[in-house]
Amino acid sequence: MTNEHIQSQAAAAGAHPIELRNIDVTFEGVIQVLRSVSLEVRQGQIVSLIGGNGAGKTTTLKAISSLLAVERGRVIDGRILLDGRDMTNADPCGVVRGGTVQVLEGRKVLHHLSVEQNLRAGAHFRSDRQAVECDLHEMLSIFPKLELLKARPAGYLSGGEMQMLLVGRALMASPRVLLLDEPSMGLAPRVVQELFDAIHSVCKRRGIAVLLVEQNVRAALQISDFGYVMENGRVVLAGSRESLEGNQDVREFYLGLGSAEDKMSYRDVKHYRRRKRWLG
Repeated sequence: MTNEHIQSQAAAAGAHPIELRNIDVTFEGVIQVLRSVSLEVRQGQIVSLIGGNGAGKTTTLKAISSLLAVERGRVIDGRILLDGRDMTNADPCGVVRGGTVQVLEGRKVLHHLSVEQNLRAGAHFRSDRQAVECDLHEMLSIFPKLELLKARPAGYLSGGEMQMLLVGRALMASPRVLLLDEPSMGLAPRVVQELFDAIHSVCKRRGIAVLLVEQNVRAALQISDFGYVMENGRVVLAGSRESLEGNQDVREFYLGLGSAEDKMSYRDVKHYRRRKRWLG
């Protein structure tokens, strides 16, 4: 069964492309990292997953894409549904063939291949060669820098160009679900804006469900429809972009927009976790 056939069946099913139901994740069978995490992403939605380092955001993405086993991790309770199909602890290749693609943190391009060859590698599972050529043309038009550099070995690109290449390569797989892990890390603000505008434009036009893990909360929320806040392996807050941008705790602790009258001492900042309303 081809990748396109699998995805067309999934689209016809009409299920949420991503649905997590109370999943628990452990590593080495003893270290629990996620606790009863539930979330969903609808078709065409961009959803941000925000929180501090160690909150469990990347682990959530790896649970969805079934990459936990590489690090001796496993979903021990709950279910992960992709287009209505139970993909809990599934084979990673099966997850990709079903239309879920993750862009990992760390700019893992194929260094010795050209930019164009990297993009074509993203379409490895596809059989519709004419559509692949159309998508290649689209990626090079969305990211004009890649058009200029398409013959250059990917290892010689700048950080921003590599990140554009990784997103373009993921989109070449024609995914229904796109998982992005810290795409803005280390990039200049102008490059971040360009990259996020492209992600928003393509994913909205194609109806791709996007789950975005991002430390740059302000930039992430600008293109998101919905968001979840994670701390200590749990979802502690969820809401629309507007509700999160207006939430006093999110503004103070993730957007740096505390009210003028709320002067905090260093002691207050150091122990801020105790004062968050969602922690009681």
